[in-house]
Amino acid sequence: MISNLIEYLKDKKILILGFGVEGQSTYKVIRKYLKDQLLYIADKEKNFNEKYEMLTDDVNSKFISGDDYLKNIDNYDLIIKSPGISLKDIDITKFKEKITSQLELLLEFFDVYTIGITGTKGKSTTSSLIYEMIKQQGKKVLLLGNIGIPIFDYIDVIEKNMIVVLEISSHQLEYAKKSPNISIFLNLYEEHLDHYKSINEYIEAKANIFKYKKKEDFFLYNADNKSVRDVVKKHQQDMKENYYNVYPISFENKEYYEKNKFVYENGVVKDSNNVKLYNSTDKRKLLGDHNLNNIMFVLAVSEILKLDLQKTIKTINNFNPLPHRMELVGTFDEVTYFNDSIATVPESAINSIKAITNVNTLIIGGMDRGINYKEFIKFLEESNIENLICLPTTGHNIAEQIKNEKMSIYKVETMEEAVKIAKEVTKKGTNCLLSPAASSYGFFKNFKERGEKYKRLIKEAYSK
Repeated sequence: MISNLIEYLKDKKILILGFGVEGQSTYKVIRKYLKDQLLYIADKEKNFNEKYEMLTDDVNSKFISGDDYLKNIDNYDLIIKSPGISLKDIDITKFKEKITSQLELLLEFFDVYTIGITGTKGKSTTSSLIYEMIKQQGKKVLLLGNIGIPIFDYIDVIEKNMIVVLEISSHQLEYAKKSPNISIFLNLYEEHLDHYKSINEYIEAKANIFKYKKKEDFFLYNADNKSVRDVVKKHQQDMKENYYNVYPISFENKEYYEKNKFVYENGVVKDSNNVKLYNSTDKRKLLGDHNLNNIMFVLAVSEILKLDLQKTIKTINNFNPLPHRMELVGTFDEVTYFNDSIATVPESAINSIKAITNVNTLIIGGMDRGINYKEFIKFLEESNIENLICLPTTGHNIAEQIKNEKMSIYKVETMEEAVKIAKEVTKKGTNCLLSPAASSYGFFKNFKERGEKYKRLIKEAYSK
C-alpha cells in the first residue's frame, strides 16, 4: 500500500515542517523510498541539522532554521507539518490546502480499517483499551499516533487486514480533510489555547475527526458534553447523507438525546436495543465515572466490530491505568500517593479527586494558558481537601482566590518543596494526589517528566 503514497510524494517540492519525533519519522520514510529527491526541512531550532547524523551527508536536503523558519512556506507543493508547530501567527490562506500530516496521508493512501479517538482528556486510556480489546480477540492491530508512536514508524508493516487504532490530538486534526472509519469524540474542554487564535479554532480542529466521514463510517460522541453536542449539531446539516451511523454515548441518560445511543442507566450500560452490555458494579482497575464513560465507547466499538462481548468485558476489567493517570505510586507511612500528572485541565483534576476519594492533600499548578478556573476554585472550596499545595503559575493564582478557612494553603516554587510539605501535613490513612489542572510546559518538558519527578521525590523522601 505504501506504493500509492510514494507515487504521490514523488517529484513534489516537499517541506517537512518541524524536525521533532514525527518530523524525523517522516524524513526516514521519504528518504528510504525517494533517496535522491530534493527535500526541504524547517525547524525553529538554529542549526538543528547539525545534531543529526542522518542529515550530515544528505546533499539532497536543504535546511531552514532559526526564528525565520516559517518564512516563505507558501513556496512548496506539499507541507508535511508536525503536530507541535503552530501557524496561528501567519496568514495561511494561500497555502492551507497544501498542509498535510502523517495522519491524513495514512487515511488517504492506505486501505486499512482505522479507529480514531480524540477529546481533550481520556484519549490515551480509551485508545489503549480499544487496542488491547482488539488484540485480545486475536486480530491484527496497531496503536499509533499521539500515544507517542508516529504513524510513519509503522507505515511499512501496515496490511489490509489490520485495524489501526489512532490516538489523535487537535494538532494532528487541525488541517485534516479525512476521517477514520470509526471516529470517537470523548469530550471537549478549554485546552491548548496557546496554540490557537481562539477556543473556536481548537473546537473546529477537533471536529475534523468526524466532518469528513463517509456514510458507511461510524461516529461516536459524548452526548453529555455540551461543547461536543454543539459542534456536532453545527456540522450535522453540512454532512447531509453522511450523517449516518452516528451514535451518541450518554452516561447521564438525558431523555432528549437521539434514539440510537449507548446509555448508562441504573448501574448498567445498554445499547440502542436496550440490551445490557456491562454492569458498573463489576470489579475493574479503571476508577471513576469518567473512566466508565470511556469504557462505554470501548463497548460501542466492540459491538460495531461484532467482537466477543465476554472477552471485551474481561479485557476492560483487567486493564491497568496508564502511567501518570491516577497512577498509584505507593503507600508510605500510612499515606497513599497518586500521580495524575496528565491532568492538565480542571475537569480532569475534579474527576480524579472524585474517583480516588479521601484526598487529604492536593498538589496543583503549572503553566498559565488562560484557562478559566472559576468552577475549579468553587469545587475546591466545597471539597473536604485539607491541604492545598500550589505550584506556579496557576497554583499561585488559585491560592490568591480561594476562600476556605478549613483548608491550609501552601505556595511553593518547586516539586521538591511540594513533596516535602505533603509528607509533613498529609494525615495517615488518607491520600495525597498530584493533579495539576495545568500544563507542565515552562517548568517541565512534558507531563511525563513532571510525573516521574514527583514519583522519584516521594520514594526518596521515605527512603531516608
